[in-house]
Amino acid sequence: MKPIVPVHILSGFLGSGKTTLLTRALDYYKAQDKVPAVLMNELGEVNLDGMLVGGEVPMAEMLGGCICCTIRGDLGLELKELVETHRPDVVFVECTGAANPIEILDGVTDASLLTEMELRSVITVVDAGQLSERAAQPKGRTYRLMEDQIRCATVILLNKSDLVPPEELAKLEQSIRELNPSAPIHVTVRCEIDYTLFDRLDAGGSVTPPADGAGLSCGCTEPGCSHDHEHHHAGEHVHDHARSHSHDHAQPGSLHPTHEHVMVHTHYFSGPIDSERFEELIGRLPKEIYRAKGILRFTDTSTPFLFQYAYREADFMKITPQSEVPSVAVFIGEHFDKTALAAELEELEKQTS
Repeated sequence: MKPIVPVHILSGFLGSGKTTLLTRALDYYKAQDKVPAVLMNELGEVNLDGMLVGGEVPMAEMLGGCICCTIRGDLGLELKELVETHRPDVVFVECTGAANPIEILDGVTDASLLTEMELRSVITVVDAGQLSERAAQPKGRTYRLMEDQIRCATVILLNKSDLVPPEELAKLEQSIRELNPSAPIHVTVRCEIDYTLFDRLDAGGSVTPPADGAGLSCGCTEPGCSHDHEHHHAGEHVHDHARSHSHDHAQPGSLHPTHEHVMVHTHYFSGPIDSERFEELIGRLPKEIYRAKGILRFTDTSTPFLFQYAYREADFMKITPQSEVPSVAVFIGEHFDKTALAAELEELEKQTS
């Protein structure tokens, strides 16, 4: 019998730090001469986070939709192909921040019927500041999604803990414990933990769900839905061959509604842009846009940059792509004006040309 390949699902809302956790975990395995593999899901149509994963790491991409509703049926087959082609020592499934992990559990279970793999953990990364802010409006869909992600976890990272006062951090830990009585909580900065945790998880048995089964049972009232959550995911993507057009996930006859509260706008640039004007544009983004990322080429440098933006903070990192990649920016948020954003991006290009 072939060795069982452990699978870890990385969950958490947009900008919480999942990709930081992933890259650190990959480095840990590579340092032991082990072969990790990644299945990465993006709401947009370009896998920008995948740029942070080295070319030596086998990776499968599921783009243009959320694993848990639009393309869930392909997850099992993608995992099967990834494992059988590359025979990795471990697989990480990093799902989009808009995904509810309970549905991904089904996909991994399907894959375990097709090849030798076993789910060993659901690790949810929680942004301490965002959980605190969203908890002030507990009826919002985003907060309910964050609750679902916490309930489904077998390991929880309360990340960015340095950005909230100690007394607030204690309250957040208590709130998390009320949602999930059994998962260990690791309070982290930049997802820094003892990564021997993965050795213990890999050697263990199946995932142990929360003691009360929270988040793992069904109560959904959607026609034909067999699960207990609301589908809080992307309602629309936007991109075009030159600029932008809109469509949504819902297909004729679909049993699931469109997920309008999380929106995505993808913009492809025709050439290099002015770096200062782009930074000014980022500084003007409305609060409804809380996540953005992209691969950018600027007029004042020959090196492309990986651009990351989360909750009013931006970061730019020089990269050396191993293959030709587009110049593109992806914006994620709730109920923002995509027409106005598209116009600003168009104007930025006109000013640069």
